[in-house]
Amino acid sequence: MFKNFILVGIGGGLGAMLRYMVYLMFKDNSFPYATLLINIAGSLVIGMVVGYSLKEISFSQPLKLFIAVGICGGFTTFSAFSLENIQLLQSGKYTGVFLYVTISVLAGIAAAWLGIKLLNS
Repeated sequence: MFKNFILVGIGGGLGAMLRYMVYLMFKDNSFPYATLLINIAGSLVIGMVVGYSLKEISFSQPLKLFIAVGICGGFTTFSAFSLENIQLLQSGKYTGVFLYVTISVLAGIAAAWLGIKLLNS
């Protein structure tokens, strides 16, 4: 059990560093492209992990925890998504809020579905 906590912690740290790296690549945009990309990519990866684990019985639980809970959990961020929507609202960018929320939710769900289908067919 302790090993799983360590794996999740290490994965979370790696995911957070990856998130920050992507943020730095897009930090000068008026639209939150970094968080949008991060959340869609994280949804795809977690879908792929689930899809592969459904297909491949020997996929280890510790590895699944490391990737899905650790890396994906540290990489994706709902709190930043919420804050960025508040900032868009405060600056009167209502169309941006609508697009950001809609694209994030629909593309996130679609990416998770695609990840499952890619590795569980």
